Amino acid sequence: MSDILNQIKAKAVTAAEAVQLVQSGDTVYAGTCTSIAYTLLEALGDRADELENVTLTCSQIIRPVRVMRGEDEAFRTTTYFMGAQERNMQKAGKADYTCVHLSQVDIFCRETAPADVVLLEVSLPDEDGYMSFGASGVALNCYLLEKARNVVLQVNKYAPYVLGENNKIHFSQADAIIFADQELVENPELPVDDTINTISDYLLDQIPDGACIQLGLGGVANAVGYGLKKKNDLGAHTELMSDSIMELMKLGVLNNSRKSYMKGKTVSAFTFGSKALYDFVDHNEDMYFMPFPVVNDPVNIAKNDNMISINTALSIDIFGQVNADNIAGRQHSATGGQVDFVRGAQMSKGGKSFIAVTSTYKNGTASRIVPHFPVGTCVTTPRSDVQYVVTEFGCVNLKVLSMRDRVKAMISLAHPDFRDELTAEAKKMGML
Repeated sequence: MSDILNQIKAKAVTAAEAVQLVQSGDTVYAGTCTSIAYTLLEALGDRADELENVTLTCSQIIRPVRVMRGEDEAFRTTTYFMGAQERNMQKAGKADYTCVHLSQVDIFCRETAPADVVLLEVSLPDEDGYMSFGASGVALNCYLLEKARNVVLQVNKYAPYVLGENNKIHFSQADAIIFADQELVENPELPVDDTINTISDYLLDQIPDGACIQLGLGGVANAVGYGLKKKNDLGAHTELMSDSIMELMKLGVLNNSRKSYMKGKTVSAFTFGSKALYDFVDHNEDMYFMPFPVVNDPVNIAKNDNMISINTALSIDIFGQVNADNIAGRQHSATGGQVDFVRGAQMSKGGKSFIAVTSTYKNGTASRIVPHFPVGTCVTTPRSDVQYVVTEFGCVNLKVLSMRDRVKAMISLAHPDFRDELTAEAKKMGML
């Protein structure tokens, strides 16, 4: 091990030296969620005055960095999933976005925005000189490496060494290596109120022992995740590894013993949560990380019997169309993996997919159930794909209903304060 470290240190340079590999006109991959080489990005920002027309490809950069402020002419960004810093660039008119299911993110890597230089945060090496892609890198790094001219690694002792498929890189593949230790960004768990607990109860009633679950981020996912402690022999096949899934695994409630695909393993593509979660996935043989196009492939999802998919939305119209990623056409997040899991879960033997939302937002002054979307709004999940919709007022399977009955069901899921308005609009549209 000491010999390997010595060989790696022999290739080590400063961050300022490493980013000299970036040239004007390059496309540079900057990272995804909890696998972002922030030290290298800061060093790249220091070169703003000497570079031109550099495109940063990335997803969900969380910490503020100069290259994502939108102030430097040298940098713009393109992404498949908007986060806080990407939205900063969007406001500055320096961001491009592509709509792609996470099951097809390899298209983004190979064709939409192939990177000339990739900046990858990686774990400490193993005894053979391999570094893991860390908390989020497994999701797509293998596709980025296919096209890259230069590979720069930022070795971070806090990045977990995760096990799985296409999960690591050998130090010999790097053109430059830096050492920079920085704790990973944590995701504070959202509070759970009575409304969310009511929604969670409806969902928990639909989840049998032995089910295989997929959970996302947010209060509903947290409430359901922790509420599943009363179940038995659960499995997990989920693009996101979260704290609630970790807790279920620690309790033995989620043991993957009944899974029909990747039995015995919690399958995931990336991790976002607490420091305890990052420590938990490190060298954890009960975890198996794979790229998005494998984890999110509906065919693979469907291999799990009793697959339960739970997602959320910004709004849902009375026909059952789901908007989960944009506000009147302005990109907020991404299509992501919602449609992948909506379809995969329903293809599964005994599987179900749920879209769960609170009926209102803005302190109860606005309804998430709407007669129609504002002009320019993009549909994330078509009405023909949606199965169950859940609010604090009930859980309805839209799949089996006529469009007229769907409209009635959606109005019943809305807050009572908005039902008369929705009914009147539905009559204008000839649906009631």
